[in-house]
Amino acid sequence: MSNHDVQHLSNELVVLTARLVRVVRRNDVGVPAASTRVLSLLDELGPSTVGALAEADRCRQPTMTGLVKGLADKGWVDRSPHPDDARSTLVALSDAGRAQLAGVRERNAALVADRTEAAGLSPDDLATAVAVLRELVS
Repeated sequence: MSNHDVQHLSNELVVLTARLVRVVRRNDVGVPAASTRVLSLLDELGPSTVGALAEADRCRQPTMTGLVKGLADKGWVDRSPHPDDARSTLVALSDAGRAQLAGVRERNAALVADRTEAAGLSPDDLATAVAVLRELVS
């Protein structure tokens, strides 16, 4: 396989992965994509400051402040004083936020599983795709 072929396939992987993400997001109308991103970041990073979340999400701090406020209003995150910096607040997933994120992930998994089966792909095919993507993002 030539370098040109590898470049073409690499681009296709990025394009198709983005399309799959859009399909999944359209399927989950109950939780805005931005909320899911913040809940996922908190699940990955653990309790974090708004500044750290903004940096991880590549958005501005005022934007993240608004997102966190909305999540706190829904009871999906808890805010507490930062133990080392009196000027900062730590944001953490609440039990309700964990349940909400788990529901989103279950719906996403069901959608991909259904599409995998409809396409005639095997569980081994799916496992290979996951292994490849895991390596690429690590």
